[in-house]
Amino acid sequence: MKIYLAGPDVFLPDAIEIGRRKVEICARHGLTGLYPLDNVVDLSASDASLAIFKANEAMMDAADAIIANLTPFRGPSADAGTVYELGYAAGRGKFCLAYSNDPTVYRDRVARMCDVTTSDGRLIDPEGLTVEDFGWPDNLMMIHALDLHGCPLVTPRQLSADIWHDLTAFEACVELTVDHVKGKSS
Repeated sequence: MKIYLAGPDVFLPDAIEIGRRKVEICARHGLTGLYPLDNVVDLSASDASLAIFKANEAMMDAADAIIANLTPFRGPSADAGTVYELGYAAGRGKFCLAYSNDPTVYRDRVARMCDVTTSDGRLIDPEGLTVEDFGWPDNLMMIHALDLHGCPLVTPRQLSADIWHDLTAFEACVELTVDHVKGKSS
């Protein structure tokens, strides 16, 4: 089974090493991890961004499942590109799994970044915009995409000490994938 490994990990200074670790964890469990940085793209080309998009989309099409790293990235929510990839996989009927190394509920993540108040029975940010408050770690669309197209979001009991290098929740997703494969063959 091929697993597309989505996440903002590709932006880390040690992105290649993180990708290798994830691919190795998949291999130990009899799965093939497909890491986006394994695509060969000429970054100096004028159409490099389109080439990256097409290569990643082809990799997702070749995959049977996705494991998305939804750890908050540059804000209170998951990386926008990763969210797109999760939606793409769900729309294609792929088996969807995801994890976040930050189990904090979304409203509290937003409150870490700005003042959140209550008005007319709803939480609002300083701009008067409603802050989603369903008690989930991120937006309801991702949470329910996982529930309906795979497995519930995997999170640790508490915030990981090193959110970008702790692969415990990732490995739990890999194990859930193996259980899913075994269940289908029974």
